[in-house]
Amino acid sequence: MKIITEPARHTPVILNTDVLVVGSGPGGLAAALAAARAGVQVCMVERFGCYGGNITVVGVEGLAWYRHEKTVEANGIGREFEDRAKAMGAAVPESQSLSYELDSEGFKLVADRLVEEAGIHGMMHRQFVAPVMEGDRIAGIIVESKAGREAILAQVVIDATGDADIAVRCGAPAHKTPTEDMQAASVMFHLAGVDKTAFMAEVTADPQTYKDWSTGEWTVETDGKEDDMFSPFLKKPFAKAIEQGLIPKHLNTIAGTWGAIHDTGELTYMNLVHLAGIDGTDPDSMTKGEVEGRKQAMLAIEALRQYMPGCKGVRLRNFGMSIGIRDTRKIDALYNMTEADVRYEGRFEDTIGIYPEFIDGYGILIIPTTGRYMQIPYRSMLPKGVKGLLVAGRAIGGDRVAHAATRNMACCAVAGQGAGVAAAFAVKTGRDVAEIDIGAVQSELVRQGVRIQ
Repeated sequence: MKIITEPARHTPVILNTDVLVVGSGPGGLAAALAAARAGVQVCMVERFGCYGGNITVVGVEGLAWYRHEKTVEANGIGREFEDRAKAMGAAVPESQSLSYELDSEGFKLVADRLVEEAGIHGMMHRQFVAPVMEGDRIAGIIVESKAGREAILAQVVIDATGDADIAVRCGAPAHKTPTEDMQAASVMFHLAGVDKTAFMAEVTADPQTYKDWSTGEWTVETDGKEDDMFSPFLKKPFAKAIEQGLIPKHLNTIAGTWGAIHDTGELTYMNLVHLAGIDGTDPDSMTKGEVEGRKQAMLAIEALRQYMPGCKGVRLRNFGMSIGIRDTRKIDALYNMTEADVRYEGRFEDTIGIYPEFIDGYGILIIPTTGRYMQIPYRSMLPKGVKGLLVAGRAIGGDRVAHAATRNMACCAVAGQGAGVAAAFAVKTGRDVAEIDIGAVQSELVRQGVRIQ
């Protein structure tokens, strides 16, 4: 590989803040709000032109589709996302749960409002490119944009990139799932022009359940109680399309769920395209996934037109702005969560919030209908070997099955809120994030409305 040697350069420092959050998905947005509400100055950097991450950029609108009558949750900022979206007309009842589906476009406005109210210094359209290090402590980041190369300094940095980008470039140990074993990526899309009456008549006449997720292409492990529960699952139109030659036989993974059907004829949160072998840390791989995902989505839409009642006049409304990535890197944290923690109600002295017994990934689907829940340990967000840094979102420390739980957006919000409060207390007390008084953090989280035990 040919190497270019760049000359040394002077990079202007454009901001010095208390807490810097990089990434504004459910974890990053919750972290920034929590830190600001704990009384410190916060800057949040986002590479796209909106806050919300998977919710707005990818179009994953089902924040709490696991929720049923006996589900026990942390509430806090994650629940606030849902409540504020409802209040602002940016949510509708979700099809398979006691939750509301967030409108991916409307939530951009919800996030804007939350950031403004909290007094957060938001910076969109800036891409993280390198950490600023002082020995083994992170002191800020370098970003690039149309304004050029700039530096932002902070006392505490929260890596909410989803892929542990900052932690890895700081030298913190991390594990990346082998590409062939990664959970599939998805290109989300939304439809218009559906005849709601005809569509729902078909769904009612032929209701699908979670056991229908297990097909000849994959098997989904449940604990039994899920098997006969309703699921907004679509498979038969695509099987028919393969039988009739409309969809190539090798694309037998086109199947999945829809989120909500609107009176206006919109069918939203179409989670039908699942792309194996896409590495979210490799831009060439992601480019391939974006193009292939859109191709498969259009095949799925044509199959719906021909073989699903109510969809004869359906058309594409929009794609998400980016492919959805479920699985790349996880940090090697001071404590890495385990399969036993998420299956058997893990309890920790340093809990910063709880999360219901919801596992979704690697062929496992456990829905929380019995009141069981785990606690999220603060140590799972502390990378080894780097001071001044917290990791929030799906890159927290944990094994394969633990990730199938903690990667979910609502859990990312729980972890993010804990990280934000902890960062604020580190600033206020002049301590490193690994040395803060966890009891004080827990008290502030409770004040912010979080159930931690």
